[in-house]
Amino acid sequence: MTTYSDSLHQYIVDLYARPDAALVEGQRIAADAGLPAISVNPEEGRFLQVLVRAAGVRCAVEIGTLGGFSGTWIARGLPHGGKLITLEKDPHHAEIARQNFARGGVTDRVDIRVGDAHQLLDQIAREDIACNGLFDFVFIDADKTGYPYYFSWALDAVRVGGLIVAHNAFRGGRVLATGDLDEGDRAMQEFNRQVADEPRVLSTIYPAGDGTLLAVRIA
Repeated sequence: MTTYSDSLHQYIVDLYARPDAALVEGQRIAADAGLPAISVNPEEGRFLQVLVRAAGVRCAVEIGTLGGFSGTWIARGLPHGGKLITLEKDPHHAEIARQNFARGGVTDRVDIRVGDAHQLLDQIAREDIACNGLFDFVFIDADKTGYPYYFSWALDAVRVGGLIVAHNAFRGGRVLATGDLDEGDRAMQEFNRQVADEPRVLSTIYPAGDGTLLAVRIA
């Protein structure tokens, strides 16, 4: 029986994921600056933070910075000396995120890269910035049509035992739909099948919010 609801969402947030003043202010500033309200929910952010800490992540990549909300949760899960490289196409979004990372106290752990994610990922793959040549964690929350490519890149970029995590796995419930779907809907359907069929990962979907896909590289 499915029991998750808005009330249970609030229950989790109140107990485990209540945003502090820096996160709340960051969300307000992002909204005032015209950024779309599409960041992770607080309980999704807390889930990311727990994953990062539980997996001992030191080297992480985020594809899609937006206002820095999810990146702050991720960075707060990193140990001293850990690093998050976060990619953002829009310079305005990146500037708001930069301010929010400072407000959230994680500037020392975050490296913002501005530009097209495909080009930036190719660049990152050539740099000696990962832990022993591979990353521990990749979070995907960007243009949905790019998800299949981002996953393929991440599968080669993370170590065995590393995590690949992706937001909006439910696409507002439209992954169940047929017929008149937009390009993003079809991409998410393709992406979910791609991950489910990939033998090198153990995967599932965390069903809070809009669904967070989680894949552990096992081979």
